[in-house]
Amino acid sequence: MKAIVQEGYGSPDVLHLREIATPIVADDSVLVRVRAASVNAADCHLLRLPLPARLILGLRSPKAPVRGFDLSGHAEAVGGNVTRFKPGDEVFGCAPGTFAEFASAREDRLAPKPRRLTFGQAAAVPVAGSTALLGLRDHGHVLRGQHVLICGAGGGVGTFAVQIAKALGAYVTAVTCTRNVDLIRSIGPDEVIDYTQEDFTQRGRRYDVFFDIAANRSLGDCRRVLAPNGTFVGAGAAKGDSIAVLTRLLALLALSRFASQRIVSFMAKVCYEDLVVLTELIESEKVSPVIDREYSLSEVPDAMRYVAGGHARAKVVINVS
Repeated sequence: MKAIVQEGYGSPDVLHLREIATPIVADDSVLVRVRAASVNAADCHLLRLPLPARLILGLRSPKAPVRGFDLSGHAEAVGGNVTRFKPGDEVFGCAPGTFAEFASAREDRLAPKPRRLTFGQAAAVPVAGSTALLGLRDHGHVLRGQHVLICGAGGGVGTFAVQIAKALGAYVTAVTCTRNVDLIRSIGPDEVIDYTQEDFTQRGRRYDVFFDIAANRSLGDCRRVLAPNGTFVGAGAAKGDSIAVLTRLLALLALSRFASQRIVSFMAKVCYEDLVVLTELIESEKVSPVIDREYSLSEVPDAMRYVAGGHARAKVVINVS
């Protein structure tokens, strides 16, 4: 099969279109003919791993060289223990190595593709949609009528978070930059703040839940806009390499031990049950993926360069076949 293979570390120039072996299907897995995938921040971070991580994941090149996590497509073959799917089913979900014509996905990380979505739209959902759902529902415990601030609303996770928070019944304030204001208004928040024109930490407003994807303000600033019994949920890291991600996570972990407000950080996992919830929200037209750009499989290096450069709004999709 054709796949985008990472040969070394550094810029997206280390990514090359190659012919490699098709994955073998395990008993609890589904071989998916990938129709579309999408780019996540983690794909970009894996290009520039620090040395300690390379000692584990591969010193000169990653041991698992095919990037990509999100996918949508058709079930090509199923393992002996698989009961939910059969060959030919349209599916979406998560698997390692989805920038390829085929990927092997665990059964519990797939669900039937939402009927009202194209394959490209469906591929934009799993990681970003699951992150937003888990952050707001499970960690933020968002309730109807609460005031929710979403910082970084213009990205993939952010565009899902705005819609999911509204679906949960919250009053939603979305923070983004000037170029994203009209886009964010179109998906229905109650307020939009352009952070280039107004400092949201100086408004004198307090929020029940602060969902932080941008991670570009100090934790002290973030806490000052939280209600005394509010919850801060960190799901992002400042633009940069994996060191920036780790540093922010460690800071949140340390603060959670001493702050009076709830301070939560997490890494999302994609599972069948949450994909079904996202499908229900999509089919009821409460949530819809927002796509910035689409690329072909051979153009993955350009797509990664676009995302890594901080230019992307919402989701960037890879059309594989």
